[in-house]
Amino acid sequence: MVRKATHLPNGARISDQVSLGVLTSTVPAALVDAVLAETGRQSQRQRQLPARLVVYYVMALALYAQSSYGEVLRCLLEGVRWLRLGGAELAVATKSAVTRARVRLGAAPVRVLFERLARPFATPGVPGAWYRGCRIVSLDGTTLDLPDAPELEARYGRPGASRGTSSYPQLQLLSLTECGTHAIFAAALDRYDASEVRLAPALLERLRPEMLCLADRAFVGFELWREAAASGANLLWRLRANQVLPCRQRLADGSYLSRLYASPAHRRRDEGGLVVRVIEYRLEGVPGAEPLYRLVTTLLDPVAAPAAELAALYHERWESEGAFAELKVSLPGERLMLRSRRADLVEQEVYGLLLVHLALRQLMYEAS
Repeated sequence: MVRKATHLPNGARISDQVSLGVLTSTVPAALVDAVLAETGRQSQRQRQLPARLVVYYVMALALYAQSSYGEVLRCLLEGVRWLRLGGAELAVATKSAVTRARVRLGAAPVRVLFERLARPFATPGVPGAWYRGCRIVSLDGTTLDLPDAPELEARYGRPGASRGTSSYPQLQLLSLTECGTHAIFAAALDRYDASEVRLAPALLERLRPEMLCLADRAFVGFELWREAAASGANLLWRLRANQVLPCRQRLADGSYLSRLYASPAHRRRDEGGLVVRVIEYRLEGVPGAEPLYRLVTTLLDPVAAPAAELAALYHERWESEGAFAELKVSLPGERLMLRSRRADLVEQEVYGLLLVHLALRQLMYEAS
């Protein structure tokens, strides 16, 4: 059966043009041209699909996730003409021509654009974005579904299931998210079974002294903690149940000081430990709550950061899950399935998706 092409309503819609306008305000054409030159991907001759246009096309794939390649290109070209971005007279290309243009572009320009533009943008005093002068950010990960293609299964892997394997390959996406605005300002991707701990160091360099980073129990380890703390950012991470952090000094608010060691042998010798503060609490009357929750933090002063406040604050970590839901459901209109069937184009598409999400979150923040 021949698949029926999916079209938007006939005629150029002002919403299509405004959507592209949001992208060009966040990702201006001059910056796109500069990054294309920097990565050596600018068009060397006049083409039907010049490199600058293809960058915006990759982002438009996320805006019009339920439309065909050809319909996405039509909407993009209407917006290009409406915004007077310049360039040659453009015509709608075939799907194969679009794929060839995306291959010529590669992933590097879109990734560099994201790295250049992504940043937290909540100003001081914005509700939910700050705690006692610290910008609240969250380190967390998710997976994205990929088309069922042999190349993608070989590159990214396929999760297991109760009976055999799952229907689709997946990739692992780890991110730093500003909790108050849902702005994803750093990301790393790899195979679905890649350890989040292994991916994390690539993101820790984006932490700043003004930040308070929240993270789940998978991340607490001596080396990663030391590297994250070296950024100057404060940390508030959850502990695993079996992690040993004995009380060395009980504090007035019920929390206590301890030391994090590289190994049990270092702990026995009391060698090279990092001073940390441990906060324990229970969620009384909450169905399904665990018997005891434990947090570890670099905020050592119970007066400057009371234990009760930090226990309540930790649950802001779930704001990153809200950002992932926007990426994977709200933005595409239904559960996200990436379109690209080549590994290099998957990476390109992911960074295009992240750029669009960043642009929309910034628009929402400015509008609010």
